[in-house]
Amino acid sequence: MSALARAAGYRQVRVGPLSLCVRPRAAAAAMVVLILIAGGAAFALATGSLPIPLDRVLAAILARDVPPDVAHVVTGVRLPRVVLALLAGAMLGLSGAALQALTRNGLADPGLVGIKEGASLAVLALILAAPALGPGWRLPVGMAGGLAVALVVVLVARDLSGVRFVLVGIGVSWLLASALLVFITTADINDVETALVWLAGSLHAAEWTLIPALALWGVLGAVLLFATARAADAMLLGDAAATGLGVRLRLTGALGLAAPVLMTAAAVSCVGSLGFVGLIAPHMARLVIGGGQAAVLAASGLLGAALVLLADTAGRLAFAPLQIPAGIVMTLAGVPLFLFLLWRRRDQI
Repeated sequence: MSALARAAGYRQVRVGPLSLCVRPRAAAAAMVVLILIAGGAAFALATGSLPIPLDRVLAAILARDVPPDVAHVVTGVRLPRVVLALLAGAMLGLSGAALQALTRNGLADPGLVGIKEGASLAVLALILAAPALGPGWRLPVGMAGGLAVALVVVLVARDLSGVRFVLVGIGVSWLLASALLVFITTADINDVETALVWLAGSLHAAEWTLIPALALWGVLGAVLLFATARAADAMLLGDAAATGLGVRLRLTGALGLAAPVLMTAAAVSCVGSLGFVGLIAPHMARLVIGGGQAAVLAASGLLGAALVLLADTAGRLAFAPLQIPAGIVMTLAGVPLFLFLLWRRRDQI
């Protein structure tokens, strides 16, 4: 290992014939986040209107002999909610990190380029126009809406890495938000109530039928992003330098946009509009773990999952039996947290 790599904090770890360069500080930080996620998941499964000891929670998950009501609460209500929160949070965190790298703008976010609003509008139209269709239809419809908005933004901006892309995305986002407000102010009160609960970003309707497809798109998007992580690092040096290093700019840019668009639209289709996750998680990742794009992606996914799980658990328990949607909790906590992160990184932004 070179002296430069050692000075950057890397250490060489050998496992038999394999050799891997790791940063002990980053590995320790990631382990702490994983432990916090595991602890938060266990707490969420055990607490609620029916407190359940952890040994019974584990027995219910393993299909051991537990009362039917306990098994239903754990495996039918709380466990899908926890899994959905972790999946959606990880996907939004990965999407935010990818968009910030693609646009070279630390303020880029799935919500700022209209993806969330496009998916939200499409799913809301489905819920109100065809209520007989099951929740399984929300994911393909929401993904179609998010992808359509992203294509419009790309066609108008004609550039993925400039400020124009973000500005056009913000304009389209405001336009779609205005369309949602027009609907809310003119629709029937029952439809408005349904829309507001869903738009707030709530996981109260979590069910197992949503999870396989969401997990599939999450894995596919993550594979694409990690496969192009080294090219994304090179693109941060500028188009000319990246081209000189052999990066195929159009292909990398297309994959770097398609993956977060599809993951964001899929997550929003299942849990509603969760704000600030894709914006905050990458900044936290760079502050806590740092490193190249692959490390930032991994940390953003973990931190996004932790943030959504924490927000949902707090909203579910803070004013029980009243449940506050996770999106509202995330917004209330996200603004001061984001301001703090900006202040900590004031010399780097």
